[in-house]
Amino acid sequence: MGLQKKIYLMFIVLLTVTFVTAQDKPASPAAVATGKINGANITINYCSPSVKGRKIWGELVPFNKVWRAGANDATTFETDKDLIIEGSKLPAGKYSFFVIPNEKECIIIFNKEAKQWGAYKYKEKDDQLRVTVKQNISDSSVESLIYKINNDSVLLIWEKWNIPISIK
Repeated sequence: MGLQKKIYLMFIVLLTVTFVTAQDKPASPAAVATGKINGANITINYCSPSVKGRKIWGELVPFNKVWRAGANDATTFETDKDLIIEGSKLPAGKYSFFVIPNEKECIIIFNKEAKQWGAYKYKEKDDQLRVTVKQNISDSSVESLIYKINNDSVLLIWEKWNIPISIK
């Protein structure tokens, strides 16, 4: 085989590997947020969608409808100790985590059915806890959804919204 054919063949192989690798990258990659609040270990597992030039709140994520608080599987929230969320008790355990947003506030839901695909089979009767919080609107935009665990709160941050959840 001549040198030109070998170079051509290597180019084709490199191009193919690059194409296949690019195809494997998920649009909403899996992510994990971990932290401690008052001695409780908290783990949030979610898939992180990106804005990609879209209007998120009120369009991609409709107002007044249950949203899985991420992409793909429903987001899960796990704690190894009881917590006080916005003044109400959440027992230790693993929960699916949902949000019902609207223009003025968000309903935060901890559902006992931890393993769910999206919010398609969500059942309100399985809610362990519902609390209402006010979102903060920012001038700057965050491209990919993230969860941040602070000393006394969890923040859901995406696009121009920060949704704070007080935890003790």
